[in-house]
Amino acid sequence: MLEDKDRIFTNIYGLKDKSLKGAMSRGHFDGTKDIVGKGRDWVINEMKASGLRGRGGAGFPTGLKWSFMPKEVGERPHYLVVNADESEPGTCKDREIMRNDPFTLIEGCLLAGFSMGAHAAYIYVRGEYIREREALQLAIDECYDAGILGLDNKCGWDFDVIVSHGAGAYICGEETALLESLEGKKGQPRLKPPFPANMGLYGCPTTVANVESVAVAPTILRRGGAWFAGIGRQNNTGTKLFCISGHVEKPCTVEESMGISFRELIEKHCGGIRGGWDNLLAVIPGGASVPVVPAKDIIDAPMDFDGLREIKTSLGTAAVIVMDKSTDIVRAIARLSYFYKHESCGQCTPCREGTGWMWRVMERMVVGNAEKREIDMLLDVTKQVEGHTICALGDAAAWPIQGLFRHFRAEVEKRIDDYSRNATPRVNAPTMLEAAE
Repeated sequence: MLEDKDRIFTNIYGLKDKSLKGAMSRGHFDGTKDIVGKGRDWVINEMKASGLRGRGGAGFPTGLKWSFMPKEVGERPHYLVVNADESEPGTCKDREIMRNDPFTLIEGCLLAGFSMGAHAAYIYVRGEYIREREALQLAIDECYDAGILGLDNKCGWDFDVIVSHGAGAYICGEETALLESLEGKKGQPRLKPPFPANMGLYGCPTTVANVESVAVAPTILRRGGAWFAGIGRQNNTGTKLFCISGHVEKPCTVEESMGISFRELIEKHCGGIRGGWDNLLAVIPGGASVPVVPAKDIIDAPMDFDGLREIKTSLGTAAVIVMDKSTDIVRAIARLSYFYKHESCGQCTPCREGTGWMWRVMERMVVGNAEKREIDMLLDVTKQVEGHTICALGDAAAWPIQGLFRHFRAEVEKRIDDYSRNATPRVNAPTMLEAAE
């Protein structure tokens, strides 16, 4: 259980003064110049010592990722790109940072940029986040006016922050598609290698990082990597923003320690499950792209990368979607299949064709208008899509379906039986050719 003194986001609900003056009264930009004075290597070593893993879904060690940038800045400038294209269904944590606690992100950009030798950060904001972008831009303008950003600023590192507004494409949440979009091109993922750390934005060394991963950096550097590493479990350290939606009494976004059990998270912050714990059916614990798990598996599971991997799902973005027994679980997964079919950029054949095929079969399975052999056929298609695309959208489309059949196959089979029993046979139905004639 996280104590208030260890919370990084002190104004996540926007109840306190949102201005720069208010943020500084809560400790933001306190000793930033001193941190810069300790050097790039010190910053990266502290981030490594903290054990922070990326908060955008993949969970890659943040300090290690920052260290991939070239040590020397040559003819090509270095860039930091912040991924604020928060389009994963169920995920709503970064928006709270941008609209209520934006100075954590701005200071984080400066310190992260310093560690990489970058003098500019581009924050790519999701197209639908209008108010969030406005609040973030207002905060950035305040920082420029106060001499915290720009040339010869008070922090000791020349730095610019530029906000770029996306157009609402989910695929631009993938780091290389985001870079393509920033450059004014169609948002389609790039083949890797070359990796962004070598050839990213405008062909220059670039690190793409999640909003939360960058926003927690200033507090880690002020309080020390060891402090952050002391929260949570080994290899799953620190605090995390959980955004809990669905069938709980009080949906919310809350900062908690990694490794908190699902039961404690829901009881403490959400007032429990709607209708009581016996009414819990299933949970998608990390945003729509991770496999669904049944109630019995997740109730006492630790909410971190390793704890959820043990029950064959993932922490992802920690977007916890709770479903009670009133949920049509098959229809819910079919709706997610439609989302991924709609958002596929179409570059890779397995994803372009597979997502549409999976959605159409899922729509039939919602009513039971299918044969049982099609379940294994659909699972086989998910395996042909998963791991065979440039980016992870193909995996994201496959995993919810795999989770459904892993745990709720009997429900799908029951619908097929009920449909075949109640369906009225069509006598002398015309063939497709006859109907066309």
